[in-house]
Amino acid sequence: MMTRSVQQNLLFGASDTALRSESAIRESIARLLAIYSRGLLGGSVMPEDSNPGLPVSEIDNYHYFTLPMALNYQRNSYTLWRAARTTYFDPTTSDVFRPKAVCKMDESDLAAMLMKHSVALQPRKHTATWRRLCETIQELYEGDIRTLFTQTSGSVPAILEIIQGTQKKQFPYLSGPKIANYWLHVMESYTDVHLTDRGGLTVAPDTHVIQASVRLGLVQGGQRDDTELRNEVAEAWRNVLAPTGILPIDVHTPLWLWSRSGFQFSAEIL
Repeated sequence: MMTRSVQQNLLFGASDTALRSESAIRESIARLLAIYSRGLLGGSVMPEDSNPGLPVSEIDNYHYFTLPMALNYQRNSYTLWRAARTTYFDPTTSDVFRPKAVCKMDESDLAAMLMKHSVALQPRKHTATWRRLCETIQELYEGDIRTLFTQTSGSVPAILEIIQGTQKKQFPYLSGPKIANYWLHVMESYTDVHLTDRGGLTVAPDTHVIQASVRLGLVQGGQRDDTELRNEVAEAWRNVLAPTGILPIDVHTPLWLWSRSGFQFSAEIL
């Protein structure tokens, strides 16, 4: 019987997908970025654009773009962030974005608040993840995730060393290779944080990015372990973009939108 990850990887293409040269892929990326810059990839609205529109420097804004990210796994991202926005604007549920308040909540109350607008889909697992992150923020950063960025001076390697290394257990799901990189990309895009050493950010290898990578001939699809494939995609983008000055995380959104559009403009890009 095929595992879930192998079944999912069947979506990424056959294992005999033709690989292309690095120079050909770099030319394709240049064309893709040009098309993206013209706003032609089926719209440029990203899931995280569904947000309360808070001042970028506010503590609530930082927590808004941190906590739901840990639940953004194997689900529709647009639906998740719409649910998060509704939850924030509902005065009966908005406290879930405040770690100090969450740490004082009864488990059943927290679950009910997260489930009310479907931020959480699994009452036990998702609630436990949310609470653990809030406890981490409260205990290690005095209830303010901005402190993490201040303590590390916004250094990407330093932040990743904490959330994926020394404090990995305190950052459930947020510590994963896909979500960790994408979370920092989102924080840079929607808050006032200034990240340094951005070359430490890899492309966030989610389903759409992997599908686009296979389509470009960067990697082969087929029946392979999910983690192995994601790691291969991240490393391949790091290598192919190294001579260009383009950082891997900066091609995430164009790749994501291209895949989601059903690979429009493939004739021009490839």
